Amino acid sequence: MNKRVLIVVAILAVVILGSVAALALTPPAEPPAAAPSAARTPVPAPSASPSPSPLPGRYVAYTPDELAADEGRTFVFFYAPWCGQCRDIDAGILAQGVPDGVTILKADFDSEQALEQQYGVTMRTTFIEVDDDGAELQRFVAYDTPTFDAVIAAML
Repeated sequence: MNKRVLIVVAILAVVILGSVAALALTPPAEPPAAAPSAARTPVPAPSASPSPSPLPGRYVAYTPDELAADEGRTFVFFYAPWCGQCRDIDAGILAQGVPDGVTILKADFDSEQALEQQYGVTMRTTFIEVDDDGAELQRFVAYDTPTFDAVIAAML
């Protein structure tokens, strides 16, 4: 090899190794300390009659017992594990959480065929709100807009 090429390669190696060593030895910069806040958020005075807090939202597997025992608004979500849109909605529910006072019962589209027939469900991603007796109140199929935000906007 040419001596000039060897010298250039050696100089580049020294520069690169020196840069890496300098970065490794430099202490990390500390974020600036937050200035103490002079203003405080006022604490509201307790009310004479506190309103009852809604039940926390729940996302559970469908069972007839869960449907019968549920309080608040209840939705049955017809889900298939092999369905991409179903998985997208499922991920949204898990990431965002279910609103207070709402229960979503996740019914397996492949195994809950009697439930599908009862409500006339023909597509995955179908959400059906039911009353305490199991009667349908409303429905939404989220196949074309497979997000939990779309379900919330349409049904809540």
